[in-house]
Amino acid sequence: MKYPPDTGDGMEFPRFTFNPKEGIDNPALVISDDPETDPSPAPRLCHIKCKEGQSFGFRLRTEKGIRGNVVQQVDPWSPAELSGLREGDHVLEVNEDFVDNMEFSRVVTKIQVCGVQVFLLVLKKQEYEEALSQGLDLQALTSSYRGETCSRPRLCHITRDPGLGLGISISPIEGQKGGYVLSTVRDGPAERAGVRDGDRLVWINGAVVSTLTFSALNKMVKKCSAHVTILVIDSESEASYTRRKLPILPIMAGSHNLPHRPNTLHLVQDSDGYGFLLRQEKMPSGRVAHLLREVDVGSPAEQAGMQDGDLLLAVNGQPSESMEHEEIVRRVRKSGKSVSLTTIPVNGRQFYTQLGLSPLLFHEDHRSEAEGIKRTLLPCTDVQNEPTKDNHGSLPCPRLCVLEREESSFGFHLGCVQHKLGTFIGQVETKGSGHKAGLWEGDVVVEVNGQNVENFHFEDVVMLIKKSESLLKLLVVERSGYEKLKQSGLPIIPGVILHSNQVSGEMNDAFL
Repeated sequence: MKYPPDTGDGMEFPRFTFNPKEGIDNPALVISDDPETDPSPAPRLCHIKCKEGQSFGFRLRTEKGIRGNVVQQVDPWSPAELSGLREGDHVLEVNEDFVDNMEFSRVVTKIQVCGVQVFLLVLKKQEYEEALSQGLDLQALTSSYRGETCSRPRLCHITRDPGLGLGISISPIEGQKGGYVLSTVRDGPAERAGVRDGDRLVWINGAVVSTLTFSALNKMVKKCSAHVTILVIDSESEASYTRRKLPILPIMAGSHNLPHRPNTLHLVQDSDGYGFLLRQEKMPSGRVAHLLREVDVGSPAEQAGMQDGDLLLAVNGQPSESMEHEEIVRRVRKSGKSVSLTTIPVNGRQFYTQLGLSPLLFHEDHRSEAEGIKRTLLPCTDVQNEPTKDNHGSLPCPRLCVLEREESSFGFHLGCVQHKLGTFIGQVETKGSGHKAGLWEGDVVVEVNGQNVENFHFEDVVMLIKKSESLLKLLVVERSGYEKLKQSGLPIIPGVILHSNQVSGEMNDAFL
């Protein structure tokens, strides 16, 4: 090998010699062992996107006595396979929501109502089994994957106040095209709906704001005469999504103050059946829907709260809007002497249609919670009152939630309906005191530290809560059952007490 001659400018070209006994004398070429790999499980995110009417192309399975939701039969060249999903993977999260210990039917529904895309956080089979054998906290593992400070985006419905307007101002973020930050009026309509000062605006009434100029965005807000629905996220969480190259979408959000929520009715047949008719009707929009009609007086349907003209969304948790009429009837009959129907008023369905979302996306069925809180009437040792049993049928169970302050908060946000008395639970922070004590989003607040607040203004309830230095007691009841309790004429008393410091051979499968 020839080298260029010395040019006299002081530059030298290195000469490498080779001795068979000593090897190459270039330190840069010394061969060393590979560094040790991290043995901890590594979750991976699969973003599955399909076309309208197309399936995701995989089956999800669970077996009795065996933990986890397992991916099976991933179709070749399907959206699932193209996303990196593989047979044997265990699903830990669906759209940032931990589902490893969630009831199988709820996991399936969460995937089914997502529309044309879903985000699955999964672990390989071997890593999942090793994690369990080592006693690892899988929920903590998923949390560390996205960052401890990352929170889900929030879908907030704001009702305009005559004096305060929407209670927010929008400003463009300097140096970030299409980025907008929100400022809120203290205790104003936006703040009550779950918006926080400094939140990033992502989406408004179904439109992604990153594609809008500041002028166009202002015009859109001004056109919102009575209310507006927005998707927001805090700056730290936005950074986490950016780092992971994830879009911020409503399917990942927690809902706040939405005006229309589906209701699940539990019906038990009597000698005359359920007492209603199911009809397939064409809506003004042109779409065909299944409506509940001719609800008989005194029938199981009426006693369960069915309203004439409501639209059917699901049968026993299975979404039914895309089913044929005969298929729905078959499923109801197959259910035997009892059935659960999820419904929503027609105007409620129109609200979600305008947003481009499924009403079931934010529906809480109030059956069993993944966190291990049993939604049944449990024996109470802290109060003298026994759970109420009488001729009023199955009534919801009011909960006395005892919260211990953690750091500077109790881990939840309060909400209210504009110009109406009474309050409800807005956002519940994951792993916060409210979450541990069994608070659920949408719960109606009946008492604060033993004082009835059903007819209190929002500001007065906030003041009562702020007076609690370290311990807060809230008597709450799920929103769907609150009116039923009031109509029964019975006093709302605790059926179960939950403390924040105390919470801790068949096969099912579904093609998705």
